[in-house]
Amino acid sequence: MDVKPINAAIAQAVARIKQAAPAAPPQAAGGDFIGSLHAALAAVSRNQNAATELQRQFQLENPAVSLEETMIAMNKAQLSFAAAVQVRNRLVQAYEQIMNMPV
Repeated sequence: MDVKPINAAIAQAVARIKQAAPAAPPQAAGGDFIGSLHAALAAVSRNQNAATELQRQFQLENPAVSLEETMIAMNKAQLSFAAAVQVRNRLVQAYEQIMNMPV
C-alpha cells in the first residue's frame, strides 16, 4: 500500500495551517511535526510491505514462514493503517474547525 497520497494531503493541510498561523518560535524538545508524521506513515507502509511479503512467502510454501507469523503481521499492518486513517481524519477535522473560526 502506497501512503504517498495520504502523506501529501496531510502535508498540504499542515502547510496551509502554517501559512495562516503567525510565526511561532520552534520548540526545542518538541521536534518537527511533519517529520514525525512522515516517519509514522513510513512505518505504516513498512508494516504493510512486510505483511505482503510474508503472505507471498507463505503462499510459496516457504518453510521458514509460519501461518501465525503471517497473520500477526497482517493484523499489525491493518491496525497501523486504521490508526493512520484515524489520525488523518482528526487532522482534517481540526483543519476544518480552524478554517471555520471567525477572525
